[in-house]
Formats: sequence, structure tokens, C-alpha cells
Amino acid sequence: MKGILAEGPRLRLRRAEESDLPYIMKLEFAPENLKFIVPFEEAFHHKIITEGKASLDIIVERPDGTPVGYILMNGLLTEAKEAEWTHFIMGEKGKGYGHEAMKLIKALTFRELGFHRAWLDCKDYNARALHLYQSEGMVREGLIRDTIITNGKYENLVILGMLEREYEARRQQHLEY
Repeated sequence: MKGILAEGPRLRLRRAEESDLPYIMKLEFAPENLKFIVPFEEAFHHKIITEGKASLDIIVERPDGTPVGYILMNGLLTEAKEAEWTHFIMGEKGKGYGHEAMKLIKALTFRELGFHRAWLDCKDYNARALHLYQSEGMVREGLIRDTIITNGKYENLVILGMLEREYEARRQQHLEY
């Protein structure tokens, strides 16, 4: 998996390079994103980019190469063919990029890589993200209560997932790429 991974009408997904590390760090540690994610250090991402086989850092960008988001995908080597989208962060919000990026990551996950299931978690108060994920066909599978601590306070995570057959059914309805 080198270079461009998936392309849509306005965006494309590509494998992150070492030169993308400052952008990834900027997104992860931006105050408006930090309250919704658990960030990783630069060394973690550097290792994924240079040595990773089980994980993939993905840049979401416009065709001119301008980055607009970032996705961390884990589980590439699982026997169960189950992918986890650990981080799904849009740097430019309110432009519909999140919807297109979701369609592209689903197409990559199910059509190109042949995964059986994909899932992610989301803080239960992140209404914008929950709306995006559910409107894109992710099924709410459960709630993990008081599972992480942010600023000394326990928080809940909503688990959302999609099966390959659900993706294919949406594709038949022309809701997916």
C-alpha cells in the first residue's frame, strides 16, 4: 500500500509520509480535537510510517495535495479481518469532508483490503462525530462506561461498527463508493 489508497470526487486518501508528522501532531494536539481523542506521541506515528505493518497512518487530502484530515487504521494483520479506525480527525470541519473521508475509508477497508468488519469508538458527548458515523451507516454496538480518564474525570465511549455485508447493502443502494 503505497501512495494513493482511495480517491473520491473531492478528496483522496494516501499513505502518510515522515513529512506529514507535523500535520498529524498538529491535528491530534489541537484544542478542539484533543478533548475528543487520546493523542499519541510523534515517535509512535514515526514508527507506524516507517516500520508499520499492522497499522497505517492515512492523510486525507484534496487533489492538490492540501491535507484536510488524518485517519489511523489498526488491525491490518488480524486473522478476523477486523479493522479499527482509531483516529478519524478532520482539520477542516463543516465542509462535508468527513462524509467523503468516511466513504473512502470504508471503500478502502471493505473493497480494497477485504475486511469483514470495521469499528471505532467515540466519546459519548461528541455529538458531531456520532452524527457523522451513524449517518454513514455505522451501527451503535455498545457503550463502555467510565473507561478512560480525561482531566481527572471518567468518560464513556460509544462503540460503532460496520460489517462487510452492511457496507455492500449500502453500496447496492448507491450510498457508498
